[in-house]
Amino acid sequence: MTPVYVGKENNQVKFSMECTAEEFEAAIQKAYLKNRGKIAVAGFRKGKAPRKIIEARYGSGIFFDDAIDSLLNENYPKVLDELKIEPIDRPSIDFAEGEKIEQGKGFKVIVTVAVPPEVELKEYKGLKAERELRKVEADAVEQSLKNLQMRNARMVESAEPVKIDDTVVLDYKGFIGDLQFDGGTAEDQSLVIGSNTFIPGFEPQLIGAVKGESRDVTVTFPQDYHAEDLAGKEAVFHCTIKEIKREELPELDDEFAKDVSEFDTLEELKADIAKKAQERVDQENETAGKNAVLAKLVELNPVDVPEVMINDETDNMLNEFAQQMQYQGLNMDDYCKYLNTTVEDIKKNFAEDAKKRVQTRLLVDAVADAEKIEVSAEELEKEYEDLAKAYGMEKDKVKELIGSTSMLEKDIRSRKAIDLIYGAAKLTEPKKTAKKSTSKKTSKKAEAEPKADAAEAAPEADKEA
Repeated sequence: MTPVYVGKENNQVKFSMECTAEEFEAAIQKAYLKNRGKIAVAGFRKGKAPRKIIEARYGSGIFFDDAIDSLLNENYPKVLDELKIEPIDRPSIDFAEGEKIEQGKGFKVIVTVAVPPEVELKEYKGLKAERELRKVEADAVEQSLKNLQMRNARMVESAEPVKIDDTVVLDYKGFIGDLQFDGGTAEDQSLVIGSNTFIPGFEPQLIGAVKGESRDVTVTFPQDYHAEDLAGKEAVFHCTIKEIKREELPELDDEFAKDVSEFDTLEELKADIAKKAQERVDQENETAGKNAVLAKLVELNPVDVPEVMINDETDNMLNEFAQQMQYQGLNMDDYCKYLNTTVEDIKKNFAEDAKKRVQTRLLVDAVADAEKIEVSAEELEKEYEDLAKAYGMEKDKVKELIGSTSMLEKDIRSRKAIDLIYGAAKLTEPKKTAKKSTSKKTSKKAEAEPKADAAEAAPEADKEA
């Protein structure tokens, strides 16, 4: 179908799409082949009736609607690409005035579609914004090394008495009075002391035990215990400690560096950790800076955003949020029930941010237009290479999956525009106001009083001993 641009008025673009007689005939034949199996004609098995017979019986236009829909669905996205039109709503499609649809003839339709509003750029160079600079934590290297140690720790048998965080392997039998009760017996049961997975009071009574020792543990089942015949009753568990295991951290030395990294020495590993920590903070500072500058861009360049664009962006944000919930093992229905809210309420909460997102996107596109930013073939090729590396795919496969380059070019163009705005901006750190001193000498009594710690709350038993 051949497109012809007609014009634009009040954010409405109008263009025509003309279909030749040959294109229409091919689409009718395609519609016949697709639908003939659904049409019954006397004297023919289903799906075997010739097209002329079906048209003679049901009318020559029986396949017109399907053929026209097929042509429009196939060609509309191509025409948008060709005319560089970015729609923000569903199009209105009408046949040209006086158009009569007949076999052996082509036809023309007039398409009207809403597009993003015109943006008037007032100020986008030299924007002034505040951004608080983050710094690498003083103990970042030590903390990273500690995490590496923890990830590479191994469990070893210990000859020392049981203490918190040890893993014990034990046999136990549970009694109420002189009667052994069902479900209270186990062999070779592993238990991390301090995990609070057994009945309250059970684990602390094993502290200090040694391998091979037998020890009686007396506990009282909670009143709300799931087994009603045990709830609120006192029980004695005859326990035998068979093994005591303790986490052993590897030494922080050159051998450790070789085991956990590509480096030969601990100093090289530390230097790499420090370098990557600085790179992360630099990236975070740059992201924060760009966000601050883009927020200032929106503030100084008001844009009247059509409601349909806000609604579309709100839907996108809702889909992103639903995906995040899925990663955490939740669906939207469960999330809404848990917080006693609705999907509509969540969408309302997203609306303001959605509007800012759309305003930002429109302004960035306007800057790209004003600065005549283009995307080179080399930049496009590098984008393919980066995507292939990120997803572990061949570059040609990435190209095949992406298809049209228009969206990719748009992304690159936007990033270049943001870099231009950010590069010309003037960023400062917010001024820190001095806190007024309200100190009075703390009383000796207050200094001596122990602080309550929420972590010391009594653990709940969620597993039967």
